[in-house]
Amino acid sequence: MEKIQMTTPLVEMDGDEMTRVLWQQIKDELLLPYIDLKTEYYDLGLPERERTKDQVTVDSAEATKKYGVAVKCATITPNAQRVEEYRLSQMWKSPNGTIRAILDGTVFRAPIMVRGISPVVKTWKHPITIARHAYGDVYRCTEYRVPGPGRAELVFTGADGKEEFRQTVYDFECSGVLQGQYNKDSSIASFARSCFQYAIDTKQDLWFATKDTISKQYDHTFKDIFQAIFDAEYKAAFDALGIEYFYTLIDDAVARVIRSQGGFIWACKNYDGDVMSDMVSTAFGSLAMMTSVLVSPDGKYEYEAAHGTVTRHYYKYLKGEETSTNPVATLFAWTGALRKRGELDGIDALGQFADKLEAAAIATIEGGTMTKDLVGLWDGEIPARGVTSLEFIRAIRTELEKML
Repeated sequence: MEKIQMTTPLVEMDGDEMTRVLWQQIKDELLLPYIDLKTEYYDLGLPERERTKDQVTVDSAEATKKYGVAVKCATITPNAQRVEEYRLSQMWKSPNGTIRAILDGTVFRAPIMVRGISPVVKTWKHPITIARHAYGDVYRCTEYRVPGPGRAELVFTGADGKEEFRQTVYDFECSGVLQGQYNKDSSIASFARSCFQYAIDTKQDLWFATKDTISKQYDHTFKDIFQAIFDAEYKAAFDALGIEYFYTLIDDAVARVIRSQGGFIWACKNYDGDVMSDMVSTAFGSLAMMTSVLVSPDGKYEYEAAHGTVTRHYYKYLKGEETSTNPVATLFAWTGALRKRGELDGIDALGQFADKLEAAAIATIEGGTMTKDLVGLWDGEIPARGVTSLEFIRAIRTELEKML
């Protein structure tokens, strides 16, 4: 077949370790033979981030703002051990966090479902997408280990230097612990708009939940901002599509999610989203079968896998050992980006190719050929056959050729 032509490049963010190996294999076997692939390439591998003092991460995010669609490989967020291993000058920040902050975006994660791998929650028939507000709250809090008796106070001083609020948090009679956290109306509003826009894009209901009955200022502010923006900017579009915005308390939401059939977006505050995304991914089967897309309020998209760099397999790979690393989430990052690029540029062939490539990957698994991480989850009628990463990718290509 003649290669599909692209007009606008994707922003391509390469990564680290085993996922970097899979990244190239996916391009070589499943993309370059069929697409005249145009990308603006940024190497977000840890050595290049060290060489550029992390400027390459900033540049890739700015390029995403320019071109509108990016695809990202998994990257290392270094800890002390990584600093020593890679001889880093400092412990560089998470690339995802840097990109998220520059785009002011919200992360949406959803499972990839296949027949033969059943969710632990038997009522779930459709994917549940988790939208996490990855800003503020406990992740940017100020903490103090209280050494003994004393008074803890919450104080706010205005920009003019005038003290406007002071309240006792607790009169400690013994040692304890103290924590102060915050959020911003502007960040909450961006979170809300990203969620509403993504619900419209994917034509799914949107659920949102906090604990506003207990947190009458902090959590209630989230609820109020969501409702005000929905009523003013998105209600008409939701009504036209026949989709719903639904608010409830977080404990009620958890109960409803477990009893539901899925098929909706669940927007969560930072901590709730951190926890619930792992719960949902595990209950659906595997983090290696979980998509992730960062969406900005003004409609910029960055697609990636929800998992990390698969370090253990990479060390085996370096020894010359064959690995069976699941490439599906990374592959779906590429298909998601290609589909969105085609949608924005009016190139139907790109979206159709992305659909067929995803269908080929699912058909390969449903036909019994899969990486070894899925074999233990398999409950299909056809016997499961665990293969290496490259064998699996080439099996997908065989299925794809049948569909083209």
